[in-house]
Amino acid sequence: MKKLFCYGYGYVAEHLVRELRHQDPSWDFTVTTTDHEKLAQIRGSGLRAYIFSDKRPFNDPLFAMDGVTHILISVPPNEDGDVVFKSHARDILKIPTIQWIGYLSSTGVYGNRDGDWVDETAEVRPTSERGSKRAKAEVQWLKLRRIAGIPINIFRLAGIYGPGRSTLDTVRAGNTKRINKDGHVFNRIHVDDIVSALIASMQHPAGNIYNLADDYPAPSHELIDYACKLLGMESPPLIQYDDDIDMSPMARSFYKDNKRIKNDKIKDKLGIKLKHPDYKSGLNAIFENE
Repeated sequence: MKKLFCYGYGYVAEHLVRELRHQDPSWDFTVTTTDHEKLAQIRGSGLRAYIFSDKRPFNDPLFAMDGVTHILISVPPNEDGDVVFKSHARDILKIPTIQWIGYLSSTGVYGNRDGDWVDETAEVRPTSERGSKRAKAEVQWLKLRRIAGIPINIFRLAGIYGPGRSTLDTVRAGNTKRINKDGHVFNRIHVDDIVSALIASMQHPAGNIYNLADDYPAPSHELIDYACKLLGMESPPLIQYDDDIDMSPMARSFYKDNKRIKNDKIKDKLGIKLKHPDYKSGLNAIFENE
């Protein structure tokens, strides 16, 4: 039996479980959450679920993970790195049935490259606190991979979007500013393509590092303009970026890093053909399905 254990049951994990259920009903799933209300909802959907956090690790992890064959980790890291690694790495080593581990990281580990292209061989040099935490978590899991020989895979995700979580939603909510910073671009990745890559990796559990990004890095104001056109709304005025512009620290950090992400490896190693190779394809699909 194939058993997937998801540390964290957020947007990506939910879509992965849904697709695996669709492809093969014999899959068994266990997931974690930090929220008691969500715990009841998850269990109501027919999944086995537990509360887990850095402050509440498992008392009996080998019971919770008994017979697990696949582990997906999407819990945000803290200052010490990955929460799951710190709490249960030694316990995971005791599970004889493990075939695959996937850690969801971020392309933020590359930091700023002034618009240059980067692939998985590029030096990790984050320029943000969030990127530094991801980089620390990656080091922990990669070290365990070397020591134990478990097929641990690192997935460096670009900006995640999909149904209910796209520029269409932010435009509708009236929370968008079309900001132009000369030469600034970013990649994104549709959740369907993330799921396809995760499943392909499960089928070829070599233990690797993969960039998950689309083919077309583009400025954010271009996405907003296209989303407005789809919705029949007028685009917000284009504002030039400067240090005095009013935005949150997280939004400002977005404009500090500028890079183009290469995705050749998922195509060559995993045989992935992106369903949504650019933002227009992804937004069109979301809009049509709505």
